Amino acid sequence: MYEYVTIVIIIFLVLLLSSAIKIMAEYQRIVIFRLGRLQGIKGPGLVFIIPIIDSIIKLDLRTRVIDVPKQRVITKDNVTVDVDAVVYFRVTDPEKAVIEVQRYEVATSLLAQTTLRDILGQKTLDELLSKREELNKSLQTIIDTGTDPWGIKVSNVTIRDVALPDEMLRAIAKQAEAEREKRSRIIIAEGEFQASKRMSDAAMLYEKTPMAMRLRELQTLQEIAREKNLIIVPAGEMGTIAGIAKAVNQKVVE
Repeated sequence: MYEYVTIVIIIFLVLLLSSAIKIMAEYQRIVIFRLGRLQGIKGPGLVFIIPIIDSIIKLDLRTRVIDVPKQRVITKDNVTVDVDAVVYFRVTDPEKAVIEVQRYEVATSLLAQTTLRDILGQKTLDELLSKREELNKSLQTIIDTGTDPWGIKVSNVTIRDVALPDEMLRAIAKQAEAEREKRSRIIIAEGEFQASKRMSDAAMLYEKTPMAMRLRELQTLQEIAREKNLIIVPAGEMGTIAGIAKAVNQKVVE
């Protein structure tokens, strides 16, 4: 009988001793409460506690990620969009993270959601689409300020997706098409302007030098005369018998 009692006592002491020893990894800390009073933070390595009397809360100091669910945001120019984001944070003060806030992960996530709606609601759609990096930094600063009393450091906030309604997507596509058409018309008009300017300069030059105009006429006639089935009559000799005869003779010679 005494042997069984001894075995039970030994097993109880072994279990008690094993529960009194905690091994913390390099990235882990434990907050110890003794009879409800804070005793301090221990770790990493081997940590001894008093079973039954001491209670502990284990914390992970590595950077963690919160996936902020999609938030319905009405922008400053009254456009409704769905925005989601990712928040990177870590515990810098385990004591505050346990004492100052209940469930710091949930609190940080809810703060990120409300901040996302508040900040993006003050921006227009164009700012939301074109100034995303600036908005990320603004969100990170505001959320980090709110979590600082909890011993939480927010290192980065990234807006992951901005979902636009279908009618807005169609409107943006039409705007982009109109912009492309506008640039195309401007390029064509610029080309026509340059061409007309060159032609005007050429006309003024021909007016000053009639011989250049005559040479140009001869060059044009030579190019047209390559068509063998045509009879070319210079404009100055059109309607005269001599001009027609000259053109026919030239055709016969060819």
